[in-house]
Amino acid sequence: MQKPTLPKGMRDFGPVEMARRNYIFDTIRSVYALYGYRQIETPTMEQLSTLMGKYGEEGDRLLFKVLNSGDALRDLSDAELLERNALRFANKVCEKGLRYDLTVPFARYVVMHRAELTLPFRRYQIQPVWRADRPQKGRYREFYQCDADVIGSTSLLSEVELLQIIDEVFRRLGLRVRILLNNRKVLAGIAEVAGVGDRLVDVTVAIDKLDKIGEDKVFDELRTKGLSEDALERLRPFLKLSGSNREKLAALRTLLASSAEGLQGIEELSFILDHVEPLELGAELVLDLSLARGLSYYTGAILEVKALDAAMGSISGGGRYDNLTGIFGMDGLSGVGISFGADRIYDVLAELDLFPEAASQGTQLLFANFGAAEVSYLLPIIARLRRAGVATELYPEAAKMKKQLGYADSLAIPYVVLVGEEERAAGRFTVKDMRAGTQLQLSEEELFDRFATK
Repeated sequence: MQKPTLPKGMRDFGPVEMARRNYIFDTIRSVYALYGYRQIETPTMEQLSTLMGKYGEEGDRLLFKVLNSGDALRDLSDAELLERNALRFANKVCEKGLRYDLTVPFARYVVMHRAELTLPFRRYQIQPVWRADRPQKGRYREFYQCDADVIGSTSLLSEVELLQIIDEVFRRLGLRVRILLNNRKVLAGIAEVAGVGDRLVDVTVAIDKLDKIGEDKVFDELRTKGLSEDALERLRPFLKLSGSNREKLAALRTLLASSAEGLQGIEELSFILDHVEPLELGAELVLDLSLARGLSYYTGAILEVKALDAAMGSISGGGRYDNLTGIFGMDGLSGVGISFGADRIYDVLAELDLFPEAASQGTQLLFANFGAAEVSYLLPIIARLRRAGVATELYPEAAKMKKQLGYADSLAIPYVVLVGEEERAAGRFTVKDMRAGTQLQLSEEELFDRFATK
């Protein structure tokens, strides 16, 4: 007999977990709608040509590739099979892949549907993505992203608005967070001043790991990439900047005085801070020059969100991308977006016991089953309760009462309604409070008044 298993990094979700996940999704969805974002969906699979080369070398390596249907090996020679080159093999026998994120498919969507869209286009998307990563705490191979993007506008007011959305979502979820903010133009300026402007990708990929592996190991990684000690010493002051956001910007203006691109990034950060500070966000907003975000398509503001009360990686992030649609033949469309990591948010809320009781509340009333006559009497009443919005069940069999009450107890159903022959004749309902262990007698109208108005 085969033992049932799951692939590593993938999970089942039971009813309680799904109720809690929907609480997160519904919270995010309601805030997106509040700001005028409209929902779309894209397919699970995309053409590999759509996905490859958009996420950097590491992203390409983590793409799940889908074997072509039919005889996928027919075009491979014996020599190619014996070569055992996994990358070349995949390129030959795979034309499709599971989406790695929602942003690149969104860019593809915009180009394909441009004639139907009014720009700027504000969309949100809540769907799973897949990465062939090594599973660990807070990192799964299948997980949900909850994205919002504005495309077709260069206005930095979009960044300001997205910061407000982040703040509002975590306020509603009851999570204390810190928002880290930086700009890829500033990072490009830092690389330029350090004399390694042509090594921006190497610099940003390494700097992005600063909070995980520390400065020494970041510099060791940069040494393996061929950066000189002189370049590393020029980078060091940027990683040690401290003080308030304004003090960091002032220091940057001096350090990046010779970099036009770096100064442009500073002005963009200043604009965002100027417009966000009067809004008095509940979340702490911190300018963090070590923040680089590994995805190669970012060109302007970048941000990440960390939970303050739990040891977890980034639970939200995003940034500005100036020409992502250009890879699909439509130049000149700037966009900016954010993504909430619903799975990590779930883990943090569970660890901190922040899920409201209502998030996992299912059935409110269970009607006990005393037999066929009582069932016929109760079905119209139960239908009326459901029309009134009361989550109601009828136990399917006339089982022993101990079993029916045990069912309610195991599912945390708060109330059981008992209607036997005597109650039916009197038009009364015995309502048992499963938590308090008390009972009360109600008429039909009293039953509706008590529960349908909750």
